[in-house]
Order: sequence, then C-alpha cells, then structure tokens
Amino acid sequence: MADVSARLQPLAPKADFPILAQSIHGQPLAYLDNAATTQKPIAVLDAIEHFYRHDNANVHRGLYELSRRATEVYEGARATVAAWIGARDPAEVIWTRGTTEALNLVAHAWGLDQLRPGDELLLSEMEHHSNLVPWQLLARRTGAVLRFLRIAEDGTLDLGALDTLISERTRLVAVAHVSNALGTVHPVRRIADAAHAVGALVVVDGAQGAPHLPVDVSALGADFYALSGHKMLGPTGIGALWGRRELLQAMAPYQGGGDMIETVELEGSTWAALPNKFEAGTPHVAGAVGLAAAIRYLDALGRDAILAHERELLAYALDALSTVPGIRTFGPPELERRSGVVSFQMEGVHPHDVATVLDTRGVAIRAGHHCAQPLMRHLGVPATNRASFYVYNSPADVDRLVEGLGEARRIFG
Repeated sequence: MADVSARLQPLAPKADFPILAQSIHGQPLAYLDNAATTQKPIAVLDAIEHFYRHDNANVHRGLYELSRRATEVYEGARATVAAWIGARDPAEVIWTRGTTEALNLVAHAWGLDQLRPGDELLLSEMEHHSNLVPWQLLARRTGAVLRFLRIAEDGTLDLGALDTLISERTRLVAVAHVSNALGTVHPVRRIADAAHAVGALVVVDGAQGAPHLPVDVSALGADFYALSGHKMLGPTGIGALWGRRELLQAMAPYQGGGDMIETVELEGSTWAALPNKFEAGTPHVAGAVGLAAAIRYLDALGRDAILAHERELLAYALDALSTVPGIRTFGPPELERRSGVVSFQMEGVHPHDVATVLDTRGVAIRAGHHCAQPLMRHLGVPATNRASFYVYNSPADVDRLVEGLGEARRIFG
C-alpha cells in the first residue's frame, strides 16, 4: 500500500486548518472523528471574525448600514446553502441550530397537526437518535404507530419488505441519507418513490449526506432535508431545514417571537412569509456566514473530488485494518455503498480502551454507540470504534491509526 500512501494526499491542505498543527500528548494530531464534527479552515474563521469586526448587527430590522450589510450576508448565506443542496428557492431553506432541531421542527410543526391515531411513520433501525426520538415523542402525542425497516446482514437496509411496510396508512417516512455509525449510503430515491406512491412524505436526515455526497433534494425525492454546519467545516449551532414550499406554507410556526410575525394583536397574530415564519428571535448570523464560507471552500474542492478522496481513504483503511489481529469491521463491503466511515471492534478489548490508547498517540477517533443504540443491538455489540475521514485526512493518518491499534493489541494481549 506504499504506492497508495505516496499518491493519495489530503484533498485540502492541512495548513488551512490551524487546529491540526498542534500536538496531543506529545504526538502530532491525527483527527479521525469527522462524523461527529469537522475542523474549520482559516477561510471560515476569517469570515466569522470579519462579520463580528465589521458587519455585526441584527438583521431585517434596521435601516442603518450595518444592519443592511448583516442582512445581505445572512440572506446570501441562505442562497449558498440552497445551491449546495440543489434547492431552487432560497426561501425554502429555514435556518436551525442543526439537523436535530430541523427534524424536531418537522415533527412538531407538521406532525402534531397532521397525524391521527393509527397513522403510521416508517423509520429504520439504523437511524441516529435525532431521527428516532422526535418521531417516538410525536407518536406518543398523536397515537401514530412506528414501523421500521430492518438491517440486512451486510449493513444496508433490507428493502425486501418495503412494499409491505409502506401502506395507505403511512403518512411519513424518515430516513438518513448516510448512516453516521456505518457510513452506509441509503437508496433514498427508491424509498421516496415507494412513499410517494401512497401519498406519504419523506424526511431525510442529511447530517452525513450534505458534507460528503452530491445532493439534489428534488432528485432524491425528499420533501424535507436537514443538515448541520459543523459536520461540513462550518460552525456549531447552525444548520438548515429545506422543505417544499407548499408544505412549509401550510405548517404552523415552530416557535413564536420576533421577526416571524406579520401583525400582532393582543388576542392573536398573523405570520410572516417564508422563511421568516420559522425563524423566531435573533438568528445566528455569524453561524450562517461561517457555513456559507465553508460551503464555498468545499465547492472549490469539488463534490465529486470529495467523495472520491474519501472512498480512496476508506479502501486504504479497510485494507490496513485487515492486517491488525482481532479487528472486525462493520458496514457494506461495496465501497460505492459507503461514505468515509469505518466502524470496527478489537476482539477482547473494549472500544473505550482502544480509543484511550489511541489518544495517547495523538489519534482522535470515536468510541461508543454513536447515538445509534438500536443499530448496536442489531450488531450484537455495546459499542464500536469509529474512524471517519474528511478532506484534510491522508493515508498517513490511517497509518497512525493502525500503529496505535497495534499498540492497543500489545497492551491488552
């Protein structure tokens, strides 16, 4: 694999990411927890600082120059997100704190009004808790019934029962674009076609899709698509929900407050037009500015190049991990059905112990259930280790991972 290691360099220069220059426990940092959160390039840090130094003001509410500039960059960022996911109308993009809030927005603003006892929601056993718990809460409050797509032995969704699970009672299907725990890329369009055939809506958890895959919400067949900025080089606390205009217009506001109203009387109010109806209060303007800068950075790298880079790293990692005694990997065997995530276990060693040993060597990976406890139970494990790649990673990071696993193997026998 030496030739691959020499050929495959980081897609983005590590020098663009100041945090990666530091040492951890006296070792250079190899950051491999990108499915949890990604590091920020100088371009993003500079954009946020520039906003606070030069343009900071509340948006939409001031006639003075700073407010005009703040509004301009805020709404420009909305258009940037819309373009990134193939949405034609920026007004269909609602700012949220992230994917979790976006999914909860749909559950509350659409679900509480639309669902009745006996209606069905179809999820999968592979969902992140953020695309599971909101629907559980909604089902309890409305009397709706949860149904589930099962997991096949190869780490993909078992779609053999799809036509049986989706029926005239199905009102909504919620599925991840990409599994955060296994990296499995789900066939969203196939699921969406089956859902739409019975009049059901499709909600896509795009937290792991938008950073890594080319996304076109219409081509996917999504009715709603949720994403998080911090998983794609942007700041924490900013994300977005895209929804079809006619659905958003029919939904009640998720929260009440300033900037989401048209008129307010003592006994009632009317709502502002999209997207303001769902954006009560002072927004995270700097977060939107930072996310737009992150998208511009990624766009310059190229969507296809990002995906190709991650899959080459994934192939390199799977080959390298196969040389470590006692390692069991999880997920589909076909690279084209995966994103840049590899989950694994070391026989006889708890994942937390593996991660601790790696940390002493400057290698950062995740250990735990990855907010996917039903999936872990299906796999028959309490937890896994997870290494996840992004644009600044290289085979050298994978080599450091494998060397650390060898050390863990020696320590724990």
